[in-house]
Amino acid sequence: MKTASPTIAADIPPSSTARSPVAGRRFWTMLGPGFVVAVGYMDPGNWATDIAAGSSFGFALLSAVLIASLAGIFLQGLIVRLTLATGTDLARLIRQRFPRPVAMLVWAVSELAMIATDLAELLGSAIALKLLFGIPIMAGVVVSAVLTFGILALPGARGRAPELVVGALMSVVVVCFAWELVIARPDPAALLAGLMPSVELARDPEMLYLSLGIIGATVMPHNLFLHSGLVRARLAEVKTEEERRQAARWLTIDLSTALALAGLVNGAILAVAAVAFQGVAAGGTPGIEDAHTLLGGSIGGVAALVFAIALLAAGQSSTTTGTMAGQMVTEGFLNLRLRPVTRALITRGASLIPALAVLGSAGDGAVDGLLVLSQVVLALTLPFILIPMLLLLRNDKVMGRLAMAPLTLRLASLTVLLLTGLSGWLAGTTAMV
Repeated sequence: MKTASPTIAADIPPSSTARSPVAGRRFWTMLGPGFVVAVGYMDPGNWATDIAAGSSFGFALLSAVLIASLAGIFLQGLIVRLTLATGTDLARLIRQRFPRPVAMLVWAVSELAMIATDLAELLGSAIALKLLFGIPIMAGVVVSAVLTFGILALPGARGRAPELVVGALMSVVVVCFAWELVIARPDPAALLAGLMPSVELARDPEMLYLSLGIIGATVMPHNLFLHSGLVRARLAEVKTEEERRQAARWLTIDLSTALALAGLVNGAILAVAAVAFQGVAAGGTPGIEDAHTLLGGSIGGVAALVFAIALLAAGQSSTTTGTMAGQMVTEGFLNLRLRPVTRALITRGASLIPALAVLGSAGDGAVDGLLVLSQVVLALTLPFILIPMLLLLRNDKVMGRLAMAPLTLRLASLTVLLLTGLSGWLAGTTAMV
């Protein structure tokens, strides 16, 4: 067993990096899971925390974005390693390896997490449609649902077609915020300084709360199932041990590149907010709609338009990946294979009912409350998925030749412990607000 590195490619000798033309083609077929998962790392929930952090404290909390990105890469890397070691996705492993009551509890909690995730992304897309086309939030919720069904109904929806659409939407978000940075022109020295954690993070309660919020909004339950299921699908093309080792290295590159890009997007959102909204938070933290208005006033109408386009792309891609994750949860826990559109109808229907009911009675002003509710639910459900995952990783019989080094296991245990405590604290604190 290796003891040097916690990465999933730690056991791969240098000689395995050489690729034949066939292996080169397989490299491209392995790409994708990391980029699909990265969508969840820059969804509308992340936007809200990044905007609040930038408008309140300038660039000071860029260090929290960096820590969150590193934690995400580490945890998603663990999922890749678990899937490579077993050839099975996380949902199936929990069903197979835990007592049925435990597995069913995790399944029920996971479904609740899917609904909460879908609710947040649905509202993000609806806000974007309102900003771009003046569509009321309630109507935008319905339009967003229809758009998701359209993506999942594409030919090849069980294959890579949704992945390609999601990748294209993610590219839109990346390009839009690269352009926002060009327009905003933040001070490079201030950006670099913000990447270094400050003692003020521990001293200032609001800075600490926002820092923990950034980290807590990054690791989402559905991403763990989604990444595992996508990697498992890729393993169907892996026939030999050598190919498995190559796949591990390629999937590591895919994951690291994609989540690094997602981290850069989150950092860009915070930086743009720091330039455009600094000092605004004295009169209350701006929401996503407020941010759009303020951006147009401080930087220009083009910046506001690009912001809204990026929000629509982020929200719509996130709703699609959430549905994909829900499909994997159903198949893994219940051994029930559903068509993508059918799975979308189940999750989307469950999230549409409370959204339309609350919006119908309270109007568009209820959006912020619904977003808070979705984040509280996600914080409460995360430990139910992280703890079984950790127990599987610590089981040498499950991991086989890819059993992890003691140092990696200790780091994984510490990360899960911290995120579990963080989730409970954030849920309790947010619920009392």
